[in-house]
Amino acid sequence: MLQPAKVSVVVPIYKVEKYIHRCVDSILNQTYTNIEIILVDDGSPDNCGRIADQYKERDSRVTVIHQTNGGLSDARNQGMTYVTGEFTMFVDSDDWLEKNMIENMVNSSFKYKADVVQTAFYYAYDDKSFLDNRYYSQRNDPVTLDNKRLMYELVVNDKVKNFAWGKLYKTKLIKDIPFEKGVLFEDVFWAYKVMHQVNSFLIVHQPMYNYYQRSDSIVANYTPRNLDMIRGLKERHVFIEELYKELTDESYKVILKMSLIHYNLLLMNRRKDKGGLHRKEIQSYIQSNYSRLKKAVKNDQQLKRQLHLFTMHPYFNVVFLGWRKGLRTLKILSHPVGLEQVNERKLC
Repeated sequence: MLQPAKVSVVVPIYKVEKYIHRCVDSILNQTYTNIEIILVDDGSPDNCGRIADQYKERDSRVTVIHQTNGGLSDARNQGMTYVTGEFTMFVDSDDWLEKNMIENMVNSSFKYKADVVQTAFYYAYDDKSFLDNRYYSQRNDPVTLDNKRLMYELVVNDKVKNFAWGKLYKTKLIKDIPFEKGVLFEDVFWAYKVMHQVNSFLIVHQPMYNYYQRSDSIVANYTPRNLDMIRGLKERHVFIEELYKELTDESYKVILKMSLIHYNLLLMNRRKDKGGLHRKEIQSYIQSNYSRLKKAVKNDQQLKRQLHLFTMHPYFNVVFLGWRKGLRTLKILSHPVGLEQVNERKLC
């Protein structure tokens, strides 16, 4: 039986010895104390498992699971089998929480009768943090979304993120929806199934989650496994067409944007795409769905232009993007609105 108002925090751990103390300490030091922390050592080859056991010895709220490496999805799924709280949160082990995050989110859930609460978050670097405040100010009152609006925002992925972290869930909503194992970007495969069950979704605008940005380059570390993102979006699209038909065009737009991005990344990593097979697959999808994609982007001038250029020849789109980047460098074109730097600090 789930314990009322108790919050279960599931933290998968793998090769994060450098960050684990910052993460776990930020949870243990929360102003809200009715919590349990489930640390899942996913076969980490460093000292993470030993460090997790030390936390268990020091604090009775900590549970530790040791397992052979199965990936992030498997670790989260295993952690969920130990959850006893009315609410559940997921925290990635290189991230950390602001001290009052859980208290704020629990109180907000009760006050607004929300099934899921999402907080704003910092993009946290080693010496500074950034905040996306394009849509809301920290001073704004929380915003409640019904299911229809929630699914729209989830597909667009601006105001409602597909990330599993940064949200407080009523456990009963997610306990029977496992993460898909063996894929990257597992949240994309999972989030829409959860949000389909949600009647009331609350957005809190104060940033209380720190999303750590490692210095790894996406170009240098890119592999065809990153194409799981597109596969997840296509699986979601089938679901959208069946149950949220009015969002079909928005879903196509997201798939097109991501397909164009990944085509360029594959082009920059040609040695990892033997015979250009993955690029050909992307090109084939766009050509096969051209009329649907064209309809979807009719009111988006840049995406409409990119689709037209890509279908003429994929390299035309690459040249177009390079030209736009050059104009921005020369300050002939303005940069798109991005993130605002909110502070400078040396992270512990």
